[in-house]
Amino acid sequence: MSTDHTPSAYPPAERSNLVEEVHGHRIADPYRWLEDAADPAVAAWSQAQDELLAGHRQGWPDRAALRERLAQLMAVGAVGTPVWRGGRGFHLRRAPEQDHAVLLVIEPEGTERVLIDPNTVDPSGATTLDFHYPSPEGTLLAYALSVGGTEEPLLRVMDVATGEVVDGPIDRMRHTGIAWLPGGQAFYYARFLAPGSVPGDDPKLHRRVYLHRLGTDPETDPLILGDGSPRGRYFSPHVSPDGRWLVVSESQGTDPRNDLWLADLSASPADAPALRPVQQGVDALTYAHFHGGRVYLQTNRDAPRWRLCVADPADLAYESWQELIPEDPGAVLEDYAVLDGPALETPVLLVATTRHALSELTVHELATGEEVAKVALPGVGSLGMLTAHPEGGHEAWFGYGDYTTPGAVHRFDARFRTVHPWAAPPGAAAVGDLVTEQVTYTSADGTDVHMFVVSPAGTADGPRPTVLYGYGGFNISLTPWYSAMAIAWAEAGGVWAVANLRGGGEEGERWHRDGMLARKQNVFDDFHAAADWLVATGTTTPGQLAIMGGSNGGLLVGAALTQRPAAYAAVVCSAPLLDMVRYELFGLGATWAGEYGTAADPEQLGWLLSYSPYHHVREGTAYPAVLFTVFDGDSRVDPLHARKLAAALQHATSGDRPVLLRREGDVGHGNRSVSRSLDLYADELAFLSAYTRQG
Repeated sequence: MSTDHTPSAYPPAERSNLVEEVHGHRIADPYRWLEDAADPAVAAWSQAQDELLAGHRQGWPDRAALRERLAQLMAVGAVGTPVWRGGRGFHLRRAPEQDHAVLLVIEPEGTERVLIDPNTVDPSGATTLDFHYPSPEGTLLAYALSVGGTEEPLLRVMDVATGEVVDGPIDRMRHTGIAWLPGGQAFYYARFLAPGSVPGDDPKLHRRVYLHRLGTDPETDPLILGDGSPRGRYFSPHVSPDGRWLVVSESQGTDPRNDLWLADLSASPADAPALRPVQQGVDALTYAHFHGGRVYLQTNRDAPRWRLCVADPADLAYESWQELIPEDPGAVLEDYAVLDGPALETPVLLVATTRHALSELTVHELATGEEVAKVALPGVGSLGMLTAHPEGGHEAWFGYGDYTTPGAVHRFDARFRTVHPWAAPPGAAAVGDLVTEQVTYTSADGTDVHMFVVSPAGTADGPRPTVLYGYGGFNISLTPWYSAMAIAWAEAGGVWAVANLRGGGEEGERWHRDGMLARKQNVFDDFHAAADWLVATGTTTPGQLAIMGGSNGGLLVGAALTQRPAAYAAVVCSAPLLDMVRYELFGLGATWAGEYGTAADPEQLGWLLSYSPYHHVREGTAYPAVLFTVFDGDSRVDPLHARKLAAALQHATSGDRPVLLRREGDVGHGNRSVSRSLDLYADELAFLSAYTRQG
């Protein structure tokens, strides 16, 4: 393959002399002009980057074989955990030949039929089903479709029996839950404000809670909560099964804390509920769920690894909360289900936890919280969503998978405390002889960090090409789940490693906070230490080590490659945040200041500048091979970040490894078609293979 990667081989990109002084820092921004995708000069530069990528792609020798194997592995399809309402079950399933999962309904007598099939709604694959909420009786379904990856859906309401759309569309419905009132004629929801309603600001950053009655104009829906709330507020409403209680969670962006509001709908009207605070101004997260006349409160208040409390909804003062499942010092409480059906002699709680990112399931007495049994899981991996009948019952359903086992749904029967398969993916793919192990390594400050390592079984003959993946942010845990990329890479003789970095939620909220704001460098140090462990143990060498991450994980690998460019041979940086001085000005960046900090604050600007990848590019440095992957429909992280760092690296690098930009339209940050994912994954793995199998 060509190694002509001198600056003259790259599309020309003008470097301006723009320097701004902010809080005493002189900050250069030579590629600010690349922020404007509508600028013809930016469009021309981007087209030239497309052509550059196409030329390099032809020289990636493993792409065809990797794509074929990925296609086989992804053809297993997928199946989702059912949600039960009024005797009906609602769940997703994707057949091997389908681009998107189909929403199915299971009737009380057991028959199954299609409710929403995005593949027939839009054969191009650009339309996605963003969310769906059945009414308590299971007779109506609120669902939202969006196009082109924008995650800006239109909500409609369907009659489940007939498939007829009986309400909608309603726009401006991004990032909302639907809280139905009994009877199915109204629901609470969050909606952002109309264009032009907030002079000088993006209305998509301003949300309010409303009540919508079917058949009425949504523009006349009564306002329930949020009048005058600042930009970046998120709201999540929930109604008790009996319709008496409304609870609304309110948070500032992705901040790790929320306010909680409660209204008694028997004492105030649904369109003007008398909301009173349950938790306000507290540095903690609490979520409420109603069952059997009580409210269950899952909280990390005074419990960084979470605990479960119970209370009378009429008295939710903090001192009245009764602890049911105490905090476990070695595990994180993830989910629970109340099972109190008539077939049970004693009502129980089914509790899901993770211990160092591996799932456990236990049975507890509902009255006391005392553990009475451990549930044997199908393997050593991860639980998906845990569901049960809202009225209790004796059954619960959950997904289970690991890196080499496709996610399947299992049913727990509390009468016998047994687990049985309920639904498997409709396809199949044989997986090679691979081994997954969990290892522990030490970070720069002495902190122990866990990492999963997937590799071919047997003794390796020397170090192998290795991909190190990480995220480290927003309290998101990287737990084992079926990965076609990991399998394809390991079957080809490589090693796939996933590090559970600080900033994530694998060890609870303290672990998260040790990797955010002023402590963000801990995340990068944990990642560097993972790389050092892989080299020190003989698993790989710097010339065979690649790193990969997306979104906040794109920031991670952007920081890693600019802090230690010689440590990595190749980098895939997907949908990344990279200019941390200006990230708040674009996409949803303004909602992430609680995680990263804000450039408006002098001290916090210092934190951001200390690691902002775009501001740490050094001319004359031999940078690793870098592939940026971005999506034109991405409304969360603007592709401008990748454009700016790609131009900076192309100008600065003294090495012979390429810096490439891969972009595609009609897809966004999240949900996408399988066929589009297949081509993306094939490009990413083929690129990494090309630059790690030379070492």
